[in-house]
Amino acid sequence: MGRDKRNENRAEHWTKMVRPTMQTDAWRALSSTAQALYPWIKFEWHGPKANNNGKLRLSVRQAAECLGCNPKTAGRAFHDLQAKGFIVQTEGACLSAGGDAQSPSYEVTEIALPTSNTGRRLYRDWQAGHDFPVKMATTNNPAGVNGQMVTGVTNVVSLAGGKP
Repeated sequence: MGRDKRNENRAEHWTKMVRPTMQTDAWRALSSTAQALYPWIKFEWHGPKANNNGKLRLSVRQAAECLGCNPKTAGRAFHDLQAKGFIVQTEGACLSAGGDAQSPSYEVTEIALPTSNTGRRLYRDWQAGHDFPVKMATTNNPAGVNGQMVTGVTNVVSLAGGKP
């Protein structure tokens, strides 16, 4: 029997979750939202033949839609994955002159880069209290509103959602 060329491209899209990765201390320290986000980021990888690791793009809004949560919650999940060594931001987000936005690109450390045979697997070296650096988006207006610094702000809330 020959190939079924009509249905070849209709294969399911899946990703592999490896048990030893999920049994690390870093995985157990992740929030449940970050654990749910990780496979969605891995879905962006096109496989070993067209290895695009290091150029995986998933915006916070897309992630929030996939997870069914608030974009701020999805953003914290991205930060959590970076802090524990599961992903590394390789390129920042940008907005072109034409108004086209590009989300940040990421490397999944579990997957090999196109230039190497194995992934870096930084999460293996993670220790409690010693998070990896997290690249955050820069503020749109670092000098304040219209060049004026904002004064008199009294109600500041931390990233974790706590009270001032």
